[in-house]
Amino acid sequence: QVHLVESGGGLVQDGASLTLSCAASGFSFSEFAMGWFRQAPGKERELIGAIKWSGDSTRYADSVKGRFTISKDNAGNTVHLQMNTLKPEDTSVYYCAKDRQRRRSYTPTNFRDFTSWGRGTHVTVSS
Repeated sequence: QVHLVESGGGLVQDGASLTLSCAASGFSFSEFAMGWFRQAPGKERELIGAIKWSGDSTRYADSVKGRFTISKDNAGNTVHLQMNTLKPEDTSVYYCAKDRQRRRSYTPTNFRDFTSWGRGTHVTVSS
C-alpha cells in the first residue's frame, strides 16, 4: 500500500527558506518519478514540480522556477522540496505524489500523471 508522509512545513517570514520532505513506503520508490503539489485556500491543487524516477531530471512551474529545488534520495525513500525566497503567495498546503507509471522515460508534468497524494504539510509565509 502506497504511503506518503509530508513534513517540514511551518510559519516563516517573507524571503525565508524552508525544506519539505516526503517519506515514501509501500512501493519501489527508486523506480517512480515524484511530484510536489500545493493547494492554497479556495484554489485548485497545482503541480509545482517533479523529479524523474532516476533523480537526474526535474521540471518546475513558472511560479517557483529558480526558487524551488526538488531532490530525490532513492536510498532513503525520500523526496525533498527546497524552497528559497519564499513569498506570501507561496502560502499553501504542500503535497507529494507518485507517478502512475514505473520508470517513465521523461519527467512527468501533467497533473493526471500522478496518484496517491500524502496528507500534506502547511506552509505559511507572512509578509
